Amino acid sequence: MSDLSHLHAPRPLWLSALDAPWLRRAAVLILLAAIWELAAVIQNNPIMLPRFSAVVVTLWQSILNDGLLGSARVSIEVLLKGYVIAVALALLLVGLAAANSFAREALQTLTAMLNPLPAIALLPLAMLWFGLNEASLIFVLCHAVVWPLALAALSGFESVPETQRLVGRNYGLRGPAFVLQILIPAALPSLISGLKIGWAFAWRTLIASELVFGVTSGSGGLGWFIYRSRNDLYTDKVFAGLAVVILIGLVVEIVLFRSIEKHTVRRWGMQK
Repeated sequence: MSDLSHLHAPRPLWLSALDAPWLRRAAVLILLAAIWELAAVIQNNPIMLPRFSAVVVTLWQSILNDGLLGSARVSIEVLLKGYVIAVALALLLVGLAAANSFAREALQTLTAMLNPLPAIALLPLAMLWFGLNEASLIFVLCHAVVWPLALAALSGFESVPETQRLVGRNYGLRGPAFVLQILIPAALPSLISGLKIGWAFAWRTLIASELVFGVTSGSGGLGWFIYRSRNDLYTDKVFAGLAVVILIGLVVEIVLFRSIEKHTVRRWGMQK
């Protein structure tokens, strides 16, 4: 009899360790940092591309001495205000569209018209209408979030099986109760996807808006920090500001949205 014991040999420890998602992500980040460091050493021009190690040191110094965390706090506060308003508005529009065919056609038309329009293109109009204040930023943030979220939510509502709809009607559910108890739970994967897309759009729109808005008002969050550092040719500070933008995005994606998915749609078997 041939020896088949080698077919059941235990996997090497390092291969088993790579099954952990956090370790794979860490490996990717370490690889990118090594490539960045090597490219900067080869180029040998810190104004064009500072070394990764230098950016890490600058990031820490900017947190301690240059108010980088304060800039991040300003950006997050504005972002949360615009995001919450936009989510509430999108859900209201989609709720009306789910209950009324005319409202649905109107929302589909508005989404087709306004979703492709870049939010940053509305910033000059927002500054004209609302002035050089936070309201202008909140306006463009709402535009960035409302339409992709409404599109995702409406698609999710329309994909709810007719059997689930009939169950709700048999229980006498109508209007807001039907939306809250039948449509939203059934369309939750699409809603979470829309929230994630809306968050990403809002975050990058805010940073881009602050690059313009900060120049005008002389104040601002992370976008203004990046712009000011670029004007002073502090490329390492530019990368430090970009690193904070990326880190905040990763934290929101991994900690917040994946936690919501884990405790809802994945737990319920609606998503792998």
